[in-house]
Amino acid sequence: MNQAQIAVPTNVSRSKAVSPVLLQGGLAVLGSVLVAVCAHISIPLVFTPVPLTLQTFAVLLLGLTLSPATAFATLTLYLVEGAAGMPVFSPHGLGGLLQIKGLTGGYLLSYPFAAALTGVVARLFRRSFGTYVLSAALGSVVILALGGSWLAVATHQSPATTLTLAVWPFLPGDALKVCAAAGVAMGFRWARDRFQFLNAL
Repeated sequence: MNQAQIAVPTNVSRSKAVSPVLLQGGLAVLGSVLVAVCAHISIPLVFTPVPLTLQTFAVLLLGLTLSPATAFATLTLYLVEGAAGMPVFSPHGLGGLLQIKGLTGGYLLSYPFAAALTGVVARLFRRSFGTYVLSAALGSVVILALGGSWLAVATHQSPATTLTLAVWPFLPGDALKVCAAAGVAMGFRWARDRFQFLNAL
C-alpha cells in the first residue's frame, strides 16, 4: 500500500519532467518550419548575391517569443535540416552544405546567435514594444555584421564595397522586419496573458 502511494507521485513527477522537453522540441520543429517558409519568400537582387527574404523576420520573432535556449536550438535545427539537404534555405542558392559554405553562409550561421541574443536582451528589461524593437534591432545587427563579414572574406571585398553589397540595401527592409517582429511578439504576449492554455509556450 505504501509502495503504491509512493510510486504514483513519482510517475506523475516524471511525466511533468518529460512534458516541457517534448513541448520545447515541438516548438523548435515548428519554428524551423516557419524560418523555412519565410526563406522561400525571396527576391534576388542583381547587384548583390544576397537576396531579400523574410528569414530575418522569422529569426527575430522566434528570439522574442521563445526562450533564448529554445530559440538557439530552433535555428540550429534549421541549419542541420538545410545541411542535410532539406529544401529549407532560400531557393536562390546552391542548397545544402554548399549554401552554408557559400557567399551568404555568414547570414545563415548567425541565426542561432542572433535569435538567442534577441531573447536574452528582451528579458533583461520590462517587456514592451520599445524593448522588443531594441532587442530585435540588436539581433538584426548581429545578422548583418556576421553576414557582411563572411561575404567580405569570401569575395575579398573592401569594407566600403561590403557595406554596399551586404548592409546598406537591407537596412530599410530590416527596420520594417524588426518592427513587425516586435509587433507580432507583443500580440502573442497579449494572447498568452489572456488565454491560460498558451502559458506553457
